[in-house]
Amino acid sequence: MTDVADSPAVPEVDRVVIRFAGDSGDGMQLTGDRFTSASALFGNDLATLPEFPAEIRAPQGTLAGVSAFQVQISSERVSTPGDEPTVLVAMNPAALKADLNRLAGGGTVIVNEDAFEERNLDKAGYVDNPLEDGSLDGYTVIKIPMTKLTKEVCADLDVKPRDAERSKNFFALGLVSWMYTRPTEPTLDWIQQKFKGRDKVIAANTAAFKAGHAYGETAELGSHVVAIAPADLDPGTYTNINGNTALSWGLVAASQQSGLPMFLGSYPITPASDILHELAKHKNFGVRTFQAEDEIAAVCSAIGASYGGNLAVTTTSGPGVALKGEAIGLACILELPLVIVDIQRGGPSTGLPTKTEASDLLMAMYGRHGESPMPVIAAYSPSQCFDAALEAARIALTYMTPVMLLSDGYLANGSEPWKLPDVESLPTIDVTFATEPNATDDDGEPIFLPFLRDENLVRPWAVPGADGLMHRVGGLEKADKTGNVSYDPENHALMTELRQKRIEKIADDIPLTSVTGDADASTVVVGWGSTWGAISGAVRRLGAADTKVAHVHLTHLNPFPSDLGEVLARYDNVLVPELNMGQLVKLLRAEFLVDAKPINKVMGQPFTAAELEREILARMGEV
Repeated sequence: MTDVADSPAVPEVDRVVIRFAGDSGDGMQLTGDRFTSASALFGNDLATLPEFPAEIRAPQGTLAGVSAFQVQISSERVSTPGDEPTVLVAMNPAALKADLNRLAGGGTVIVNEDAFEERNLDKAGYVDNPLEDGSLDGYTVIKIPMTKLTKEVCADLDVKPRDAERSKNFFALGLVSWMYTRPTEPTLDWIQQKFKGRDKVIAANTAAFKAGHAYGETAELGSHVVAIAPADLDPGTYTNINGNTALSWGLVAASQQSGLPMFLGSYPITPASDILHELAKHKNFGVRTFQAEDEIAAVCSAIGASYGGNLAVTTTSGPGVALKGEAIGLACILELPLVIVDIQRGGPSTGLPTKTEASDLLMAMYGRHGESPMPVIAAYSPSQCFDAALEAARIALTYMTPVMLLSDGYLANGSEPWKLPDVESLPTIDVTFATEPNATDDDGEPIFLPFLRDENLVRPWAVPGADGLMHRVGGLEKADKTGNVSYDPENHALMTELRQKRIEKIADDIPLTSVTGDADASTVVVGWGSTWGAISGAVRRLGAADTKVAHVHLTHLNPFPSDLGEVLARYDNVLVPELNMGQLVKLLRAEFLVDAKPINKVMGQPFTAAELEREILARMGEV
């Protein structure tokens, strides 16, 4: 098959934003993922935003059942899936109605006109057919009978009409691949591998893809064809990776770098379940996964594994963190290493299971009873989830503490190219187990004191069965040094203070605050988590327009970098965009007495660079 990119007449653009939308059974996630993979192999930089229906079985053909996948591909560096798509592929009326408002003015709409029948129009709430009533006059509309054409090319393949119809997403993929000069071989090879042993499915999907690819030329759509050159990326080996996979690989790397076997105790929950699925594949690296009967059993099994000398992890989302609260407090008082991964989603309660939000920060900080401080780390991009997981494990193992690692649905499901790191460059995590008594009693006999602390206030880690190192565990307050049960008020005050100071000392072992943007700006934008992409894009645009803005993005949220208060004091305006109602704002105001101002969004969707650019300018008084 000849690619359009081979023709010198094809014009080039620096980027394009495409949104695939259809019913949850139309295969839009697969279509977007395949288009993304082909673009990554071609060498483009990219960022994606998969969006799923909130209900597992939403009524077919309704607005609630729309599944969408947005991707920005570019010849330059990008950090977001784009402010607004320039192309919308709508497989049915509901998809058109749900997502047309996102499309850029004058954008292109590609529709499967076969789906625009009366029954589907009614389900979507249309009184008249939008393909005929003039409501799309402001757009370039390409109407294609995808269902009919797919069935026709599959007619001679001995494929049932219903099964043939399921391949129409590959028709759409073929057409868009032709329009944007994507290589075809990666998709055709993937079809062969994915459906190996199912020859009719392979034949139908391949025929539909090729038919869609050929349709553009035969229908004289050449004016819509553009090329996007490969991006100028650093030399190396790249893979397209989403946040949950990167986080999983980071945990495996931490296991290898520490020399400890890894144990995951987890209960399935959206959007964290894929970490369990991914880690279950890596038994060859000594990873053991346990799908527990509930959230409490999951975290308790991980605590037991930590007591036994493992790198212990439990994964969940916000509702699961709430259920795990008491057990996490147990890990705090036992001072055992544990990584708690929270892939945040919209709340409260069941909330928005498939939509993103970053509203668990205060729960991560304080969502346990009593004084139970623990470090909090937040990932900020899909690929950076790898580094965040490695850092969370390092702190947990080095300082004998549970650590909360925050990601969110946007990072978990979004993807971007990631340059594979040199394994030799990964940090070594030194772990030392206690092997002998560390003190003597009044008679000069050797004894083991499980809470005899080193210069960092870290207690020794003694695994069960170590000769002469018997010690008590449990949730009751521990006596200083001996670990015996103690109800003494002064001892409780001492142990509470020691646990707090141990966490505070971690600030000496994390990087100082990094400031990007304009060094002499009077306004700084402070972010955490997945707002990084949109903030970075907005700050770059403002800088290009000679508006001076600085950007601080926090990975370590407890403790903060030791110089953060000093850095924030340099600025007249401190703006804090968050996917919540202002949780980091509260922490910054309380900790540093700075007049931080919130920019909030709680719509189940990430910020775009454009809306943050507008908000920042508005707060600076320039619009």
